[in-house]
Amino acid sequence: MSATTNATPDGPALRVLVTDEIISRFEPELTSGGRNGHLWTMAAGKPDAEILAALPESDVLVCSGMSTAMAEAGAGLRLVHVTGAGCDGIPFDSLAPGVAVANTSHHGRSVAEHVLMCMMMLSRRVQSADRELRSGLWRTVRTDPRLDFGATLEGRTVGLIGFGEIGLRTARLVSAMGMRVRAVRRNPAAAVPDDVELDQVGGVDELPLLLAESDVVVVTAPLTEETRGLLGAEAFEAMKPGAILVNVARGPVVDEEAVFTALSSGAIAGAALDVWWDAAGEPGRAIPSRFPFEQLDNVVLTPHHSGHTRNTFEARARDIAGNVGRLASGRPLTNQVRPAAR
Repeated sequence: MSATTNATPDGPALRVLVTDEIISRFEPELTSGGRNGHLWTMAAGKPDAEILAALPESDVLVCSGMSTAMAEAGAGLRLVHVTGAGCDGIPFDSLAPGVAVANTSHHGRSVAEHVLMCMMMLSRRVQSADRELRSGLWRTVRTDPRLDFGATLEGRTVGLIGFGEIGLRTARLVSAMGMRVRAVRRNPAAAVPDDVELDQVGGVDELPLLLAESDVVVVTAPLTEETRGLLGAEAFEAMKPGAILVNVARGPVVDEEAVFTALSSGAIAGAALDVWWDAAGEPGRAIPSRFPFEQLDNVVLTPHHSGHTRNTFEARARDIAGNVGRLASGRPLTNQVRPAAR
């Protein structure tokens, strides 16, 4: 393991253990170029036994997830800092009471741009045209009258399921494209920023209406027991035949078999899937699903990378470094998910 040490301007130097592989690539931002004085140990990819041995001597763990064994070994930790927004990989029940948990985000713009890109690809048959041209087939509405015309985004309706950072960013982008925006969320009475235009915002009970009236349905809601399987066969029956689904939330919010059936039968026009179900699938297939989505022409498939931009991770690393400094100096943490028990 490599470590960076210097005198700290924040107070007593903290021992920070980093196990997340992606954020480790932003060591200069985490350590402020080596000038923040804390002891940073980059342990991504190290054996589990080595990480477990390092945890009792660490003050802060920076990770995307941790095992119960790690939580038990890190009983003396002061902070677990998640490298993204989702904390579903943290065993909260196994953490010692004195361990605070914080997260970070900054992925809203990146994911919103991905959503917009996928809308355009599916509306203009980009993935099929690219595949055909690479195989030597030049096919347009001029050469093949059976081919449907593409559609512009202007005037179409986007239905957002969930209206947090990603939903807000998506609403701003698609509104600029001339699209109408509807949303459902857990608390429909919560304030909406002045610069966001919504045709309507309602509670989850209004989901059937949103599905029936949206040309594009975008799933951004977190995975909870309430949202697991939220979009099943009935939901796809309620959607327009020409509608598009974009899921950038978590795979299990959408029923796996139901969406495959809707796509393969033509019940909906297309989908962009950036999140999956962690099913093993068939041997030799990389796609984590029980169903052969790769055989469908009306799907954009990506490996959960919609938020993977340099801008996102540079900002996340700065958040983490800032919280390490706050912890050392006794200042309140930002983005705190669980405070340490006193």
